[in-house]
Amino acid sequence: MSTQTAVRRWTYDEFARLPDDGNRYEVIGGELFVTPAPTPLHQEITGRLSDLLRPFVRQHRLGRALSGPIDILFAEGDYLEPDFIFVRQDRVGLFTKRGFEGAPDLVVEILSTGTMARDRGLKRQRYAQFGVAEYWVLDPRAKRVEIYRGTADPGRQTEIATGEFTWQPIPGGPTLTLNVPELLSDFD
Repeated sequence: MSTQTAVRRWTYDEFARLPDDGNRYEVIGGELFVTPAPTPLHQEITGRLSDLLRPFVRQHRLGRALSGPIDILFAEGDYLEPDFIFVRQDRVGLFTKRGFEGAPDLVVEILSTGTMARDRGLKRQRYAQFGVAEYWVLDPRAKRVEIYRGTADPGRQTEIATGEFTWQPIPGGPTLTLNVPELLSDFD
């Protein structure tokens, strides 16, 4: 006879009461994950990404582009906190006082040594399961961006960008070109 450990089911109220101590708290599949505060390079990259995407989104009135921390509430026991999200204008009504209650149209995670396996594994699986349309994994050490489009199709090929890549948040809409070496360079 085998024994399985029961996973605690966190309610959002319990999750929301976790301390505001600089750590990042996420509940994924009912399991609590705690990650230390981001490094200065991580924050620099987040700022660069925000500086590129937010003006583009505002200029074309495409929706909302936000840097974390922001709670993404998929279901009871699944509360993630990505580094950056984009939500199309027709879906901004899913923002509440608690965070965003649904699947963002774009989720971005910036890898660190402590989160690498979770970002590429469990979180990618959860984002796909809950319908995130596009998921980027920024890898500052390898100087590349892994782009998962149509994340609900696990057989779909991953695009690896090391030079430039384009983002078209609305089919048939405007396109933004991003330069990976500039985005992931060390401090200027």
